[in-house]
Amino acid sequence: MRYPKPHFFLVGVLSLGLTTFVIAQFNNDAEDDRFTTESVLLSIPDVSTNRLAGVAEDNLPADTPTSSATARETFIEKSAQVAPGDSMARIFKKLGIPGRELALLLESKPLGPRLKNIFPGHDLRFTLNADNELLKLAYSPGPLETLEFERVGDRFIGHDVQRAPERLTAYKHAKIDHSLFIASQRAGLDDALTMRIAQIFQWDIDFVLDIRKGDEFYVLFEELYLEDKFIGFGDVLAAEFVNQGDSYQALQYEDPHGQKGYFNPRGENMKKAFLRAPVEFSRISSNFNLRRKHPLHKRTMPHRGIDYAAPRGTPILAAGDGKVVTASKSSSNGNYVVLQHGEQFVTKYLHLSKFARGVRAGRRIVQGDTIGYVGSTGWATGPHLHYEFLVNGSHMNPRTVKLPDATPVPAQELEAFNTQARPLISLLNNYKQQIHLALVR
Repeated sequence: MRYPKPHFFLVGVLSLGLTTFVIAQFNNDAEDDRFTTESVLLSIPDVSTNRLAGVAEDNLPADTPTSSATARETFIEKSAQVAPGDSMARIFKKLGIPGRELALLLESKPLGPRLKNIFPGHDLRFTLNADNELLKLAYSPGPLETLEFERVGDRFIGHDVQRAPERLTAYKHAKIDHSLFIASQRAGLDDALTMRIAQIFQWDIDFVLDIRKGDEFYVLFEELYLEDKFIGFGDVLAAEFVNQGDSYQALQYEDPHGQKGYFNPRGENMKKAFLRAPVEFSRISSNFNLRRKHPLHKRTMPHRGIDYAAPRGTPILAAGDGKVVTASKSSSNGNYVVLQHGEQFVTKYLHLSKFARGVRAGRRIVQGDTIGYVGSTGWATGPHLHYEFLVNGSHMNPRTVKLPDATPVPAQELEAFNTQARPLISLLNNYKQQIHLALVR
């Protein structure tokens, strides 16, 4: 019968210990010359609790008990991607997770309620036990954020884990032949970034009526990378738009409170107190005209505003900060909203298909808030917004009226503004020179 090598090693150690003890006993004249096997064994370290070096637990026979052996719980990992029309309840049901687990998740504050608003394309990762009880959930609304929930007893604790991308500065130039969007796409920019560029200059340029062939723009912006993978565009840092020979420059400035805005090199705000057009990239179907012949009544009736033709449901934006005076309905105006902006200015929005949620008399509104949606209610021949602009009670042409400026960079912040602005201007101008040199060649 053959024994494993570890057994021979153990016998050898025992023999060596026994021999050493015997010699010691005979050399010690002060001790009694008699000894027992029990005394020898008691003097040797307990090999059952101090395992010999080189004898791994995996090399022991399968039926050998170990003091560290414990029953291990089985974990099940599942994942899902939110599909159109999905809800958390539907996903839980599909995966066979009890509804009680979802109720506990949604009750966890402050992050739990965010799970009520999930969007297609977002990722979910579940950790379950053998009874299909939820132990962990990771929800990623985007590449830079993950909401992690971990079970503690009968509740969940949530954490918002943010990842910081690498930000690289990039430059683009585009010349318009047909449209702003086509020119931007040829330059490698997506439509969302193009819209942001247009929004920066929208108070100086009407992107529906003022754009001409040959107009061009230069833009300095951030590209975001995560683990060397491009994940999207960051901030627009600086831009210049040349429209019909007139040049407009805008620079991003972050104030001491962390608020970002766009200003020209003199520190003047690119924003005005009012938007030129409360519907983005729509078509003017009827201009301001006090001698217009009404298309329905076939008689001269002053047209005291501008009609913006746009698809039904297009968002309508508040032209400026103010308060809702009226959100009502009449036979001629259909659904309409009236905003008061301080003492001097009033804006009116007619023929809405419906109001935005929460828009009612007395509510405070911020410039750019959605207040309703394009429709054809009242005396309207098709879906459009009728927009009026009043100054001290008199109707003015929204396209030509001089708009009050928004607040510039405060005098005490001009030094900080210049510290941020000068490098951006230098980078933008250097890039423009490179473009011009390349075109000359």
